[in-house]
Amino acid sequence: MKPRILVVEDENAIRIALKGLLTREGYEVDLAVEGESAIEQLGVQSYDLVLTDLALGHGATGMDVLKRVKEIRPETAVVMITAHGNEKIAVEAMKAGAEDYVPKPFDNDEIRVIVRRSIDRYRLEREHRLLLDQIQRDTGFEKLIGSGPAMRKVFETVQKVAETDLSVLIRGESGTGKELVAQALHNRSSRKNRPFITVNCAAISRELVESELFGHEKGSFTGADSRRLGRFEAADGGTIFLDEIGDMPLETQAKVLRVLQEKKLERVGSTQSIDVDVRVISATHRDLEKEVASEEFREDLYYRLKVVEVELPPLRDRTEDIPALAHRFLDQVAERLGREPKPLSPEALATLTRHAWPGNVRELRNVLEQAAVLAAGEAIEVGDLHLQDRGTHSEEVGVSTADGMTFGDAKRHTIESFERDFLLRALRENDGNVSRTAQSIGMVRQSLQQKIRELDLRSEDWGNGKTGNGH
Repeated sequence: MKPRILVVEDENAIRIALKGLLTREGYEVDLAVEGESAIEQLGVQSYDLVLTDLALGHGATGMDVLKRVKEIRPETAVVMITAHGNEKIAVEAMKAGAEDYVPKPFDNDEIRVIVRRSIDRYRLEREHRLLLDQIQRDTGFEKLIGSGPAMRKVFETVQKVAETDLSVLIRGESGTGKELVAQALHNRSSRKNRPFITVNCAAISRELVESELFGHEKGSFTGADSRRLGRFEAADGGTIFLDEIGDMPLETQAKVLRVLQEKKLERVGSTQSIDVDVRVISATHRDLEKEVASEEFREDLYYRLKVVEVELPPLRDRTEDIPALAHRFLDQVAERLGREPKPLSPEALATLTRHAWPGNVRELRNVLEQAAVLAAGEAIEVGDLHLQDRGTHSEEVGVSTADGMTFGDAKRHTIESFERDFLLRALRENDGNVSRTAQSIGMVRQSLQQKIRELDLRSEDWGNGKTGNGH
């Protein structure tokens, strides 16, 4: 279904021009000359976006249209068209819920970018609400599963602090489910119907991190061909999850600290402060105390982030949860494929509980999804798990190399070293562009970003000629 837009504009030439432009872009476009008629249309037709002039000729104004949209269809994006000199009023409109504004005179490219971005966010927020509804219908504590003392402590902490606005720092190895804890905190808070925005600090280059977080003004740097809202503004009223916060540059940490302390930010290229109301949840697998001691992480930000701390145990320390996790993952993949879930043979389940799981819950899920698709028999057997090259507890704790490293550790170290060198070489060849690198090596961009995170790669590793094993 094509996105539907309502254009509210009293100047005939601009109204017709906008209809032609947006129709050519593939949108369904309705027109309104006055604020009152726009408000009437909103009562009978839903829209992905309303594009309205701020100063309509007479009667209801663009602000009135905005307020009515937020009363009856709060999920609909609203973009304001402003005359020169009305930027201050436009900022007030954004505080009242407008997605963006575009000043007159505007060019077609600017309109295209702003409309496309606003509709994309509309769709994402709608998907977010559907996903939230699904999570709330699901069994268990959101999507977290655990019965041991460490996980029970996690659940108790989430239950106690979810309704507060306290900052939470989540610690744990990669793949333990830190984002699920952040999502659970958001879902159980009063902010649950507002945005939940995730930022992987390790996947954003140093040059672009401030633009991603705080937004930028048009022309503020090469390639900034339009104004862009940052992730903090997108999360206004909701929650922002700063994953791998330990990878954030020091200069950016100072600006995040200001948002936490003053609830204000400035876009790149602007001196105007913008108020934001955002709860900050962060996560890391790094030892931040050591980072603070070596002055690689700000001490004041560290204490601001860890008002409440949640420690997620690795899967190898809670093997009692593996059967429940395995059944959940097998049910999920079967539902996606439209099949009956395949059971695990007793031998296969025993093998899963003996495995060391260096990739934690994420690795368990990937192994089971592959087995569910490829297993030929009625049940999933040991041979379907493809764990022979991954190491087990017995391999890792039974025999050690001369330097004290187990054979399982040595094997993983060799594999990781190869992966690091391969990915760093590919990233350098593509000037650090993650999307282009993923395409060149045949990976999905999100998978490459995850692998960069797992291998603890930083943008300076591929940007300054360091070796694959350097930091």
